[in-house]
Amino acid sequence: MSHLIAPSILASDFANLQSESEMLDKSNADWFHIDVMDGVFVPNISFGVPVIRAIKKFSAKPFDVHLMIVDPDRYISDFKKAGADILTVHYEACPHLHRTIQAIKSEGMKAGVSLNPHTNINVLEDIINDLDLVLIMSVNPGFGGQSFIENTYNKVTALKEMIIQKKSDALIEIDGGVTSSNARKLIDCGADVLVAGSFVFKSDDPLTTINDLKSV
Repeated sequence: MSHLIAPSILASDFANLQSESEMLDKSNADWFHIDVMDGVFVPNISFGVPVIRAIKKFSAKPFDVHLMIVDPDRYISDFKKAGADILTVHYEACPHLHRTIQAIKSEGMKAGVSLNPHTNINVLEDIINDLDLVLIMSVNPGFGGQSFIENTYNKVTALKEMIIQKKSDALIEIDGGVTSSNARKLIDCGADVLVAGSFVFKSDDPLTTINDLKSV
């Protein structure tokens, strides 16, 4: 499988969210990446179910929804109804992770788990075969435009080894500070999906930038 590109609409122009969504839909991007923040789990607030429901009207592409919130179990069915195709929760926010993952799957969505930069990939060893996706945070969650954390390469390499050893089908997704400068190395380490926010939406030509990330 060639790598996938999932632009993060957190970096888009919120005043023109419809046109930004339509641009992504006609681009060579594979997924919409949507960051949901509650101001509790992370020090920022983004958007929630109503916005996702609104922009779903303008895209036929999969919605990759990343919940940076406490108690995500309360909202699983709401995000499914809003249009989420993939729902990712944080390991650090889920005391009963296996139950959460099964609840996501029971709604017909693919289930992902995200790890903060300080969290070791070994915590996923007992659940990796239940996951469709592991999202490695390559910046501290909560804000766009941060610098890439170099230790991410080591985490991706170790996670890929675990996935192979356990015969898991989980994809590896990288979120934070992804650019055309580090994309190739991340893919070589084992990444399958690259999230890019500011690098896409703050560029002079987002469509070309997405093409460049697809072709690295």
